[in-house]
Amino acid sequence: FQFFWLSLNVWFFWKTFLLYYQGLQYYYLHQMLGLGLCVSRASASVLNLNCCLVLLPMCRVILAVLRGSQKVASKKTRRLLDKSKTFHVTCGVTICIFSVLHVAAHLVNALNFSQNYNEEFLAINAANYRGEDPRKLLFATVPGLTGVIMVLVLFLMCTASTYAIRVSNYDIFWYTHNLFFVFYMLLMLHVSGGVLKYQTNLEEHPPGCFNPNKTIQQNLTVPKAFEELFPDYTTEPFPEDLPVPEPFVQNNFMRICSEEPKFQSHFPETWFWISGPLCLYCVERLYRYIRSNKPVTITSVISHPSNVLEVRMVKDDFEARPGQYVILHCPRVSALESHPFTLTMCPTDTKATFGVHLKIVGDWTERFRDLLLLHSNQDTEILPIFQQRRYPK
Repeated sequence: FQFFWLSLNVWFFWKTFLLYYQGLQYYYLHQMLGLGLCVSRASASVLNLNCCLVLLPMCRVILAVLRGSQKVASKKTRRLLDKSKTFHVTCGVTICIFSVLHVAAHLVNALNFSQNYNEEFLAINAANYRGEDPRKLLFATVPGLTGVIMVLVLFLMCTASTYAIRVSNYDIFWYTHNLFFVFYMLLMLHVSGGVLKYQTNLEEHPPGCFNPNKTIQQNLTVPKAFEELFPDYTTEPFPEDLPVPEPFVQNNFMRICSEEPKFQSHFPETWFWISGPLCLYCVERLYRYIRSNKPVTITSVISHPSNVLEVRMVKDDFEARPGQYVILHCPRVSALESHPFTLTMCPTDTKATFGVHLKIVGDWTERFRDLLLLHSNQDTEILPIFQQRRYPK
């Protein structure tokens, strides 16, 4: 699976690179921007792929249904589903790496837009004039400004995802990671700028062709009878006595233009990549929110040695099998934060109670313990301790 995913990334990168390097529709744009155009678009295709895939391992309900159903009979496939978090991290690291490559290529593009301003074909210019400050392209345009903000958001998400921060303060990781929604909204705005344009009339204007009408207007040394010798578009042999240099002549044949090139912005493809997984993830989050509104009654709380807390609960229509886990979410502890815990007591046909054991090792578990226990004493030796109180739902 990893090899297939890696091959897919390499194929998308190389295919897009060649498209912008050799594609006739990008001839004039490539002349202006060079390899920066190819690298930026190739890295963008890899980002589209991984921004699509990174959300799928987080669809926990769907994975749980697949993992627990009889439809997935293969043990290897079930173990592969268990690696969903690892795949999520892998896609996230890939997004970070190719984001750096994408940003670096676009910095080169901004400089080339300013220095290589094309006065002949104004439509493909992102700059307003030759020598314009490249920083204006980064901070005064929609793609540039959204790109800068996305880099900041991604930097916060990546740094807060490190092991040290997750262990020391999980809240920082969790709340910054939920900025992914802002990242995706900015991504949709980022691709709607339409800065990079392609040529639409390749038949009427082959890239690098010779326009006799324009040449006469520019007072070049071309005979006046030139227009009569050739139609609007032809590949007739080029007369040897006409001193017209390359790139108008290739292999003793000349390409004649019938009109000026026309350029058009691409329809943003990122929408096709991320809209499906994003909608699927949002629907699942909504489903989990609706399902979590069913009250869970805490029947007892038992304090065990070594800062271990046992919580026993009851919930209507709850079924579970040994070895499964539940995700606990307590709004009074944290509005967004939730954590998985393995079930240490499963409901049966005669008893609906289920329970988990929590190790008090972080701020969330500490606040959860303080909420449940009236007087928590860390040094107590008389265990277990049953707190007699009316527990919340």
